[in-house]
Amino acid sequence: MTKVTAPRTRKVRVLATLGPASSSPEMIEKLFAAGADAFRINMSHGDQESKIPLIEAIRGLEKKLGRPSTILADLQGPKLRVGKFDGGKAQLEKGARFVLDRDPTPGDATRVELPHREIFEAIENDARLLLDDGKLVLRVVEHDEDQIVTEVEVGGTLSNSKGLNVPDVVLPMAALTEKDRSDLAFALDQGVDWVALSFVQRPEDLAEARKLIEGRASLLAKIEKPSAVARLSEIVEMCDGVMVARGDLGVELPPQSVPPLQKRIVETARRLGRPVIVATQMLESMIQAPTPTRAEVSDVATAVYDGADAIMLSAESAAGDWPVESVKMMDSIAEAVERDPAHGERVHFTVLHPDPTTADALAEAAKSITTTVTATAIICFTMSGSTARRIARERPSVPIMVLTPKKETARRLGLLWGVHAVHTKDVGSFEEMVAKSKRMALRHKIAGAGDRLILCAGVPFGTPGSTNVLHVVRLIGDELKNYGEER
Repeated sequence: MTKVTAPRTRKVRVLATLGPASSSPEMIEKLFAAGADAFRINMSHGDQESKIPLIEAIRGLEKKLGRPSTILADLQGPKLRVGKFDGGKAQLEKGARFVLDRDPTPGDATRVELPHREIFEAIENDARLLLDDGKLVLRVVEHDEDQIVTEVEVGGTLSNSKGLNVPDVVLPMAALTEKDRSDLAFALDQGVDWVALSFVQRPEDLAEARKLIEGRASLLAKIEKPSAVARLSEIVEMCDGVMVARGDLGVELPPQSVPPLQKRIVETARRLGRPVIVATQMLESMIQAPTPTRAEVSDVATAVYDGADAIMLSAESAAGDWPVESVKMMDSIAEAVERDPAHGERVHFTVLHPDPTTADALAEAAKSITTTVTATAIICFTMSGSTARRIARERPSVPIMVLTPKKETARRLGLLWGVHAVHTKDVGSFEEMVAKSKRMALRHKIAGAGDRLILCAGVPFGTPGSTNVLHVVRLIGDELKNYGEER
């Protein structure tokens, strides 16, 4: 008999980052048991070889539990950094002139090397340069091809190789570095399900990654730069999912602008039918403390109320002192929000307009019918996952069980709101579809005697993109005895 893992009771997904604090198979299993639905592997830290045991542990858990596992590989992207200083650091005083140039000589309080030719090509007068995660702020006064003269607006100590953000201009830099291309090839060879692309500034930045991936994984765009926000709809249309990377957004934009922007990104992604992850500093204090602040709890709850598909833990689960507790806390917050009677109304604040297609019309109808006839679940047959994405976009009040013969599809659906994916044999007839739907709903404890199910599929079966059937069935008592082993 096929192994069965009961679906989560909550609909929003929890994405946990793996790292030094969560690298053993035992700890990864504990994170899953605590509520992690998917796992993020950060390619910025460690070498490629160190990622292999993590991937093997996740796939081993998949076999043990009989539930598709979901792995997201997060590429580093370009890292802009200043050069080195004589003595390792320098003190920049407010109001002083400070020059960034192309001279590799160690810097001092008046200048330092900036080893990024592209910045010299794109920079404009009055643009800001943010150093060390925004702790220091420079304003460009004048520039040429060899130096950028700035005035220090916010001073402080600047040490070797600190990071640099350029929020006010679009840089002529590719989102993929040589390291990223190597990491991408490695991740695809290892069979990851999602690839997250950093430093996305424009839709065109996704083209190279899409070409290199060749359909072997889903592509997620990290929205972390103001230039990406300016072309948000175009970027969302070009990718398979998006991440609200609030850390970098909070550096390059005023902090108070991030919450409304988060809502805008979530709304845009939902409107265009792409899964959206809210990430960075969700339970930051739990890196060191066993409980979060009340503000953090409210922050996580807001993302759930907004209808995000997934909420993500970063250092909390990767390097913190309380990785399991962090996952449990995120799980419990999400469950509490979804039990709120007002939650169902709030997740529908986003006005959706289905495309004029049969598949979109049926997805919208499936959500409506669940309420009209008090159905218990929606059962969706899919090859590519597109039908599941359409239904999840509607945020129905009942679970979405997705049955697919493609293991890759089942794994990629792990970031989708409300979806419980099952890798199983395909069906060949309408009667077989009905029988299998009932059998799998019973086996996975999604429905019981007397419950109604909404079935959504495409005829002819096995043809991607042919969703054209919506059918309502009712489970009768005798069927509880006859669902037997998978055929």
